[in-house]
Amino acid sequence: MSKLWLPRKHEAERLGLDRRAFLEAGATTAVGALATAALGGCNSRGPESASGLLAASTRWNERVERVLFRHDAMNVAPAGAQAAGARFPSYFVSDEVPIWDEAEQGPWHLEIGGMVRRPVRLTLGELKDLPRTELRLEHVCVEGWSAVAVRTGVRLSELARRADVSPDARFVDFESFDDDYHESWDIESALHAQTLIVYGQDGRLLGPAFGAPARVYSPVKLGYKCTKYLTRIMFLPAANGGYWSDQGYEWYGGV
Repeated sequence: MSKLWLPRKHEAERLGLDRRAFLEAGATTAVGALATAALGGCNSRGPESASGLLAASTRWNERVERVLFRHDAMNVAPAGAQAAGARFPSYFVSDEVPIWDEAEQGPWHLEIGGMVRRPVRLTLGELKDLPRTELRLEHVCVEGWSAVAVRTGVRLSELARRADVSPDARFVDFESFDDDYHESWDIESALHAQTLIVYGQDGRLLGPAFGAPARVYSPVKLGYKCTKYLTRIMFLPAANGGYWSDQGYEWYGGV
């Protein structure tokens, strides 16, 4: 990922950022990885000719992860891990840190639409006035590190209730002003009790490096699925890919 700060190993340990084996994730993606390796030399056309089998392995991975995902399972950050604080890794895809410019763009607001009966449009102040949740959670990156922070925000399930989401909605897409970054999720993960629309971190409002004014965050998804610089949440009948998912990263991205 571009503009990604990664701490040295010993510094990471001091900050509460630890290497993880990702055994569970590795188990669910092993089929796809083995298929890719095996198909690379199938014929002169290479893996392109095996796209059907690769797609099937991806669907298999997702089914396995969905079975493993427990809707009542809660993330508990390691008791001894220190909060990373200002050294929490910062990443974005634009050439510079994305900053919402009210002078040019007007006041920031969050839209909630798609398969909803009551579309919602919230300013930051209105978002902060909704029922507040604060959780100490572990952020897990696909590159093998994790970091702990206290997240403050509103449960996405609360926003879904206010928007009166259709029972036919099966996926949710999170859109960003960071160079049109977006990622789509399964609705079960999106409505998990620890999935938040975050506007604060470690007792302060989000700073630009961490996704201000608001971002989605959940410990049930790998970091690249947790869209920062959020502008729109769309409830959909089908998955809508994503910035990294469209470049070969696993779409489901579960932890």
